Amino acid sequence: QLQLVESGGGLVQPGGSLRLSCAASGFTLDYYAIGWFRQAPGKEREGVLCISSSGRNIYFADFVKGRFTISRDNAKNTVYLQMNSLKPGDKAVYYCAAYPSRTQPLCVLRADRYDKWGQGTQVTVSS
Repeated sequence: QLQLVESGGGLVQPGGSLRLSCAASGFTLDYYAIGWFRQAPGKEREGVLCISSSGRNIYFADFVKGRFTISRDNAKNTVYLQMNSLKPGDKAVYYCAAYPSRTQPLCVLRADRYDKWGQGTQVTVSS
């Protein structure tokens, strides 16, 4: 069974940090671009960051600049989202997703490009 599983969500105070993990099972992430998306209550899903299959290219939404980073460890078949300086507005369910991208140097943050999705992990930022 091909699946992505997120973990690492939870409750954190404003200004705090969390690291989310996205582990793949049933397939290897080596040739996939990986994206992180989030959806807050009553809002549409939005792209956060993505990383190319090579790991050399990253694209991020303006609202995370300087606060969030993405990395991948293909040996562990896992991608990470490091979130620092969290704000209450970052509260959402965070999803990782993947699409085949063996020959494409870049990644895109369009949800319709992604064909594999995790179940999501809740992030709450509150004092």
